[in-house]
Amino acid sequence: MNKNPTWKYLLLLLIVAFGVIYATPNLYQAEPGLQIIGARNAEVDQTILDRAKRALESSNIEVKQILMDGDKVRVRLTSEEDQTRGQEVLRAKLGNLYPVALADMPTTPNWLQGLGAAPMYLGLDLRGGVHFLMQVDMAAAERKANDNYYEDIRKLMREEKLRYSGLNRQPNGAIDLRFSSEEVRDQASNKATRENPELVATTNDDGNNYSLSLQLTEPAVAEIRKAALKKNMLAIRNRIDQLGVSEPVIQQQGTDRIVVQLPGVKDPSIAKDILGKTATLQIHLVDEDNTASTVRGRVPAGSQRFFFRDKTPILLKKRVLFSGDNIIDASATIDETGGAAVSITLDSKGANVNSDITGDNIGNRMAVVYVETLGETKIDSKGDAKLVTREIKEVITAPVIRDQLGRRFNITGLGGQKEAQDLSLLLRAGSLAAPVFIIEERTVGPSLGAENIAKGFKSVLFGFLAVLVFMVIFYRVFGAVASFALVLNLVIIVGVLSLLQATLTLPGVAGMVLTVGMAVDANVLIFERIREEVGSGAAPQLSIHRGYDNAFSTIIDANLTTLIAALVLFQFGTGPIKGFAITLSIGIATSMVTAIFVSRILVNLFYGGRRLDKLAI
Repeated sequence: MNKNPTWKYLLLLLIVAFGVIYATPNLYQAEPGLQIIGARNAEVDQTILDRAKRALESSNIEVKQILMDGDKVRVRLTSEEDQTRGQEVLRAKLGNLYPVALADMPTTPNWLQGLGAAPMYLGLDLRGGVHFLMQVDMAAAERKANDNYYEDIRKLMREEKLRYSGLNRQPNGAIDLRFSSEEVRDQASNKATRENPELVATTNDDGNNYSLSLQLTEPAVAEIRKAALKKNMLAIRNRIDQLGVSEPVIQQQGTDRIVVQLPGVKDPSIAKDILGKTATLQIHLVDEDNTASTVRGRVPAGSQRFFFRDKTPILLKKRVLFSGDNIIDASATIDETGGAAVSITLDSKGANVNSDITGDNIGNRMAVVYVETLGETKIDSKGDAKLVTREIKEVITAPVIRDQLGRRFNITGLGGQKEAQDLSLLLRAGSLAAPVFIIEERTVGPSLGAENIAKGFKSVLFGFLAVLVFMVIFYRVFGAVASFALVLNLVIIVGVLSLLQATLTLPGVAGMVLTVGMAVDANVLIFERIREEVGSGAAPQLSIHRGYDNAFSTIIDANLTTLIAALVLFQFGTGPIKGFAITLSIGIATSMVTAIFVSRILVNLFYGGRRLDKLAI
């Protein structure tokens, strides 16, 4: 009785091999290094690698390895001191076009990397990283909404043939119209509010002038603010995903702020360059009746003066045909001449507009305008900090429309493949609904992270030793078996976290400590059942068999309820709570395997097929 078939031994070896292989990379400490990327229009190539190598060697900084990794240069150094000095040297040598970031260089052996084994990520509290508090410019979101309503109302009046004598916008966003007839004014009011229920209409009569004022309701303004915050959070998450940062934390704070935490990012400058950009595109028709070179002073009504990147002026129609909001996909590509380009895919609304406009304007030109909003904090005369925004608009290209376009088209005239990749990243991730500005920035140093790691390791170690001593004293041989299963359980948890490339945080370590205590619960139930069977006079082999079988359903029920609670925490929790829930869920699943399956194999290996007079339990 209680003998193991061969397949169980093979499965046990497979489980042990899995845990050891995928947990082992965490024993290899990452080495300090640097990463060089190219800013806008700047290509990173072998020339940059050679310049960086010469600069480091001339400053007596030992370079263990320097290589090209795609479109960036990665440098492996010997110490954190050399890492800091090297960053300063390279920044001075390469300039602003080539940002130099601190990086951790993995040291996992190639044979483990070939099996897909890699160390798990560490959270901000363990690994260090950067913390941003970002302010959303809600006033800009409201202005954008008011601009859209202004264009919609003007278009509605034109389509309904409701003639007005004046149309303008007030500083508070209200849209004022003047009519010469009360009847026409009332028709316009009814039509505008019916088509746009978010607007409230107020009227005023002054002699022969009949005025109509349309303004967003308070609930509509609140909804615009809420939508802007949600869209910005989604766009920021998409951009961070494009940057390759693992397990970022993006949370709302209050009604107009966003908290962003990026574990492992030591140099915030690169992340700031992507996170805060409100870069988007606007498509305009070129004013074919006038040219910027012939127009002096006043620009014709309905047109606006723009500039190419080389400062050449061009007149464009003011109306924005469609913008980055209508772009659903973008990718860097090569045009027929071999130049850099971005392939654009539009949504149904943008595709319809693009098709209609290009179909009606074959032979004319259509301009692509790059729009970016910059913000900076300035001190006013009273000494108060004030956020000042500045908008940059550049015409990328203004090609002649040769054919009717639809959902897809290419943007050419870019400065290089790097710019095409950056622009496609921003467009693909989604434009921000309103500008965001970093108002607080903190860096969590690696020394604090190392201290937290040491404390977390000690908590797991002490908890494990306490449980091990308890089990051996109370259950003797069976306790030693349970202790081995507990060790294997920890190894498998680390292996699974590493395989999933999950992020370990301090709450995750707490979940691991809790798992250590819970992992032996199943064994305690089994061993107590065995004791009961022995006490009732059953034979030792039969007691072992009944103990495992009778405790099985109880173990499943107890762990299943805890697993449900952990899944609820993961579903509705955020940030640290999710980290705790993930570790706890994995620990519950692996502890059931080790406590029921592994420990039974080991007990059967030690006691199975033998004539026993008593059990050491």
